[in-house]
Amino acid sequence: MNEFDIIVRPHITEKSTDAAANGKYTFVVDINATKIDVKKAVEKIFDVKVLAVNTMRYDGKKRSRRQESGVAVGYTPKWKKAIVTIDLDPKPVEYTVNGEKKTKKYKNAIEDFGLVQ
Repeated sequence: MNEFDIIVRPHITEKSTDAAANGKYTFVVDINATKIDVKKAVEKIFDVKVLAVNTMRYDGKKRSRRQESGVAVGYTPKWKKAIVTIDLDPKPVEYTVNGEKKTKKYKNAIEDFGLVQ
């Protein structure tokens, strides 16, 4: 599964906006995605260091409507939410590739989350 298939969209509410100031970002993710998949996708897409991932599954709500043939009953789709905690003070990581030293610096916030600050 591709990283962009795992992260569906940000889940923006008042509570998630307040939590974003503390480094906790909320996403709607694919229903079959694991915590490890979500962590790798967020680290690759947003270039941040993920400390923890908490996931929740939601069942679809029951919806009914009246028609000529009677009452039609259905459900809204199931979905999964992930709260990702990122490192607000990341240290640069040093590693070697073919004997050459390189450093990787992580960001300390997700700018593309959709919050206006």
